[in-house]
Amino acid sequence: MKPVSSNEVYRSPVFRVTEDEAVDGTGFRIKRSIIRHNGSAVMMAVDEKNRVLLVRQYRLPAGQYMWELPPGRSTTARMRRRRRTRTDRRDGSKGEELEEAGVVLPSPGFVQEKMTVFLATELSQGEAQPMEDERIEVKWFTKKELKEAIRENEIIDAKTMIGYLYWAKL
Repeated sequence: MKPVSSNEVYRSPVFRVTEDEAVDGTGFRIKRSIIRHNGSAVMMAVDEKNRVLLVRQYRLPAGQYMWELPPGRSTTARMRRRRRTRTDRRDGSKGEELEEAGVVLPSPGFVQEKMTVFLATELSQGEAQPMEDERIEVKWFTKKELKEAIRENEIIDAKTMIGYLYWAKL
């Protein structure tokens, strides 16, 4: 497939939307509305007891409170530059060791976003700095508890499930 047109129809501080068209060598065409995002990073903080930190907050698009790995708008490059000083603003934990665990394309059918999952270990505590419109609860989960929560559909967030799979293989 070869892109033949792209027209921006909306722009926000976080993403933009384009109407795109592509064609292959036979003349077959596809048209899609695409949400274009600069990329994001997820920090999977694992403490000395081998527990992972999740946050619970209300997600307006999902219409419910959800347990999830703390997401952020930091790009992979910025995370690598801040490798030894990355602080999660939600609870203040800092990962002294930061390792790229994997990359996720959350919804490639209509969202152009690359989400990088980082495993953070050798944690220290900083100051929490949630955004103005966030009300955050934090909780540490063992591997067994996280697996069970996923199995029971108590955790339905894709990045958290993928993070768990990366972590479980370690």
